[in-house]
Amino acid sequence: MQLFKWWILACLLASPAARSLPGNVATTDNVKARLVSETGAIGPGQSIWVALELNIRDGWHTYWRYPGDAGVPPRFDFTGSQNVKAVDVLWPAPQPIPEHDLVTIGYTGDVILPLAVVRENGAKPVKLRLRLDYAVCETLCVPAEGKAELVLTGGSSSQDAALAAAEARVPKKAVLGESATLAIKSVRREDGAGRRRVIVDVAAPTGARVTLFAEGPTPDWALPVPKAVDGAPAGLQRFAFALEGAPPGVTYEGIPVALTAVAGNIAIEVMTRLD
Repeated sequence: MQLFKWWILACLLASPAARSLPGNVATTDNVKARLVSETGAIGPGQSIWVALELNIRDGWHTYWRYPGDAGVPPRFDFTGSQNVKAVDVLWPAPQPIPEHDLVTIGYTGDVILPLAVVRENGAKPVKLRLRLDYAVCETLCVPAEGKAELVLTGGSSSQDAALAAAEARVPKKAVLGESATLAIKSVRREDGAGRRRVIVDVAAPTGARVTLFAEGPTPDWALPVPKAVDGAPAGLQRFAFALEGAPPGVTYEGIPVALTAVAGNIAIEVMTRLD
C-alpha cells in the first residue's frame, strides 16, 4: 500500500501544475475554489467562520484529510495572511471512492470546508491569504494549486446557509460506547495467527448504510479502510480492518486511533486506543 501511495505521489509531481486566478476565486480545469465569509458582526474573542467552497467537475474527486488506500491529502498554507493567529480547517464527512482495486476517501461534486479563523488583534481587519495544494482525480490524478485571498468584514454573504449545512456535516465528537442514534459501541483487536485485525461494532438507525474510516495518530500511518463484515450482535453493524500500515519500527499496542462513522446526514468521530 505504501509503495502504491508513493507511486501516485510521483505521478502527481511529474504532472503539469494547474492555474489559478487572483482574488477570492481560484480555478483549474477541474475544480473551482473560492473563499466566502459568513454574515454577522465579528465580536471580541470570536472565531471568524469562512467557507472554502470547492466545485468539482463531474466524474472527478479530491481527497479527505486521510486519503485512504491511495492519494495525497490537501495542504493548506495561510502564510501572508494579515492579523491571523490560527486557522482551523474543519472536514465534513467524506465518502469512500473506489480507485481501481483500492478504496480512497474524499469528496465529489460540491463541497464546503469550514475554516475557523482566529485573529491576532480583535480591533483590526483581517485579510486571509490561502495557498491550497491538492490532487484531483478521474482515471488519473493531476495536481492543482489554488491561491485566493479574502478581506473579512462581517458583511452579508449568500453562503450562510451552505456554510451552516457544511458545519453540520462535520463529524461530532463522541465517546466510545455511548448511547446515541449513531454510536461506536465497541472496538477490539483480534490477534489470531495470520489474522491480526481490529473489529468495530457500530449502532445506527434502522436501515441506514454506515461507512467507517480509521486514522492513525500521525500522517505517516496508513491504516486500511474498514470493511463491513458479518457477525455483529443484533441491532449493530460490524466492520473490520487489518492491523497494517504502521510506520517502520512502530507497534500497535496502545496507539490512538480516530474512527469516523457516517450514516446519511449523521457523522461522529471517536478517539480510542488499540490496547
